[in-house]
Amino acid sequence: MSINFDSALGIHADALRVKSQRAELLASNLANTDTPNYKARDIDFQSAMKMATRSQSSGMQTSHANHIQSSGSQFSSPAVQFRTTMQDSLDGNTVDEQIEQAQFMQNSVQYQASLNFLGGKFKGLLTAIKGE
Repeated sequence: MSINFDSALGIHADALRVKSQRAELLASNLANTDTPNYKARDIDFQSAMKMATRSQSSGMQTSHANHIQSSGSQFSSPAVQFRTTMQDSLDGNTVDEQIEQAQFMQNSVQYQASLNFLGGKFKGLLTAIKGE
């Protein structure tokens, strides 16, 4: 019997991918705090995960045991959206440094929690394989 990592890990691999992409966007926002006319961007995590869930549940099914299993995760990149501004700036920049820092830290904590969770899953799979 083979181990299907997509079913064993669930949606968490896609969650890490989304959180990684979001970290890049938030870092880019912070780097462009003083760039005139720069528009802050972000990813809506909830809609990205709904999209990933739909793509996992609608994966291809095999009709015979000898058929090659497809990767259940056919996750496309989440839609990047512009952040709504709290206060307009004179130079057209929509980055609020404090909000971006808070979002970046929150995303970092969630990313680390997902890594810890997946580490536990792998440890459990390794224990099952070794039979300890």
